[in-house]
Amino acid sequence: MKSQIVLIVLLIGAVLGSGVGVVYTHHTNRQFFVRLQKLQTERDNLEVEWESLQLEQSTLVTDAVVEEMARGRLNMSTPDPGEVFYVTPQ
Repeated sequence: MKSQIVLIVLLIGAVLGSGVGVVYTHHTNRQFFVRLQKLQTERDNLEVEWESLQLEQSTLVTDAVVEEMARGRLNMSTPDPGEVFYVTPQ
């Protein structure tokens, strides 16, 4: 009789422990899911920013833009053909 009571108490303890474990696991999974959604949103925002930066870079490296910046900011100009020296390999 006493061994049956001990067995019942152990089984009740196991069931309660299992229930607590299930609740903890669900709670942890929810926290991870919320974190995953935040990271996915951040990833999407970074991808949009990356695409915008690539577009900006592609417009900034065109020959016309580079030439305009060279003329405007650096006061550069195209040399006269007589001022150009050509280096040839020997």
